[in-house]
Amino acid sequence: MYNKAMHSRWLRVVGIVAAALLMAFGINRIIVPQGLYNGGVLGLCQVIRTLLDTKLGIRVTDVDLAGALNLAANVPLMILAWRTLGRTFVAKLVLGTVCSSVFMMVIPVPAQPVVEDVLTSCLIGGLINGASIGLMLTCGGSSGGLDILGLYLSKKRGITVGRMSIMFNAVLFSVCMVLFDTRTAIYSAIFSVITSLMVDRMHQQNITVQALIITKEKGEVLPKAIMEAIGRGVTCWEGLGAYTGDDVRVLCVCLSKYEIETLQQAVRAIDAEAFIMVQEGVHTSGNFKRHLA
Repeated sequence: MYNKAMHSRWLRVVGIVAAALLMAFGINRIIVPQGLYNGGVLGLCQVIRTLLDTKLGIRVTDVDLAGALNLAANVPLMILAWRTLGRTFVAKLVLGTVCSSVFMMVIPVPAQPVVEDVLTSCLIGGLINGASIGLMLTCGGSSGGLDILGLYLSKKRGITVGRMSIMFNAVLFSVCMVLFDTRTAIYSAIFSVITSLMVDRMHQQNITVQALIITKEKGEVLPKAIMEAIGRGVTCWEGLGAYTGDDVRVLCVCLSKYEIETLQQAVRAIDAEAFIMVQEGVHTSGNFKRHLA
């Protein structure tokens, strides 16, 4: 049901806006009151906001300046996405980035933490933030920042979005340790790691699966239908049903978890009695393209 819904154009747009709202809520209501920092470009903007406030006395009341800085910082990254990731993706990227930045500017930051325990705040905030980013990516959008670089490297080099975030944040939180204190850096890092792990679990395009389809259909109709539906290669084997003694065909397809629903629809349209087995978390190398949306 979830995967089927994510293939609806308008439901994906709604999902992007909802994810942006949830992400901004988790950051502003749970993380920021603890004096902690987000990872990625947004975290860098939050650090700059703090330095502008404490060092230069530049402060904007009733609006979180980090949201505005984040929107400005994403302009060159949007240009990169426009040139390398496709115009359709950029349209949803702009939607996600603008919504998340605006929501962060307007959602008030409480004077006192909603959750008193810092570690609990990191856990709750990380789960909310990671789930929001993962949902946004699954809907074909992005909140900008490292998501763009992560998607670019995921497509070109096979590096996951979460792993890219961890590498960047290691440098960012080292800077936080120097500028602020060890406590701030450590708890911010914990929040970032939880977020990254949750992103990789939610971002289904990162989860590679292998599907084995056992069918009695002959010819090239079913393999061609699969290749046209999901743009994946198909390997065919001739088999024998041990129980029935019937000749069968075994089709092997490697795809992302996000594409399973489309694969099943393509197969059922031609052979409603086909037997489909799916194995999650397989490792691939060679000519395997990571589809972003």
